[in-house]
Amino acid sequence: MADRLRPSRIGFKAIGVIHTPFDRLEGMPIQPAGAAGVEGRVEVFPRYGPGLRDLDGFSHVILIYHLHMSRGYDLEVVPYMDTELRGLFSTRAPRRPNPIGLSIVELSRVDGCALHVRNVDMLDGTPLLDIKPYVPGFDEAGGVRTGWLEKTARRASRQCSDGRFA
Repeated sequence: MADRLRPSRIGFKAIGVIHTPFDRLEGMPIQPAGAAGVEGRVEVFPRYGPGLRDLDGFSHVILIYHLHMSRGYDLEVVPYMDTELRGLFSTRAPRRPNPIGLSIVELSRVDGCALHVRNVDMLDGTPLLDIKPYVPGFDEAGGVRTGWLEKTARRASRQCSDGRFA
């Protein structure tokens, strides 16, 4: 099976830009839980504007974006909220083989090609790759285990980026 898997070239195009109050990596929240109430604006490029139809009926959306300031990666990292070396894929560290971010944000309103959102945890100018409606019946999972984060996840609301992944 592995012999048939070959690296392929995958390309994505930004469909917009995310605007937030955070212009530096240091000091910004590391998860939406740490950005409670922080407002941002998602500017969708006009050619994708028709795709926003009916989105205003949702209270939350999933933003998928390119971590455009991320350079390189290590397969083992000391993540935020921990002091131990962990496997990259058991963390949400931003430096990854494919630097893709995902955040669930509260949708305040849709104004033309702009989404006004709250609880933003990304850098100003972040390229937007996709938007999906958040649907609890689809997106919430039962019987969840959180591994090594079990003891520290509650700290996400107080943890800010310290630049270790810059």
